[in-house]
Amino acid sequence: MSVMYPGTAEGELLLLAAPLSFWGGVSWETGAITNVRHPQLGQIVSGRVLVVPEPVGSSSSAAVLLELIRAGKAPAAIILGRPDAILVVACLVAREMGWEAPPVIVQPDLPALSEGRVMVANGAVIPV
Repeated sequence: MSVMYPGTAEGELLLLAAPLSFWGGVSWETGAITNVRHPQLGQIVSGRVLVVPEPVGSSSSAAVLLELIRAGKAPAAIILGRPDAILVVACLVAREMGWEAPPVIVQPDLPALSEGRVMVANGAVIPV
């Protein structure tokens, strides 16, 4: 496990069943998954610990995550199956703007996660 953006957060897990790009895949206004081909279409990422086994990047994903942060609709934390620096850019910009950004960690062993409420702290995922 590695920390890409530090922080502490708590929330219900939302383990994605398919890759997701924030650009064109998540509404910054509602926090809902909007990609019509995604199996979790309509699920809300806001306030949840979002587990993204396979991030699909567009550099514009940072802009969408930044808008989610600004609007108070961002995930509580993001757990990635592999590193994605694009999402971290949004967190860094949010910090410069004085906004609280979600912690971002990489945990390749995603099958170990299940449903429920967790805390993300110091790079660890702790059931609560």
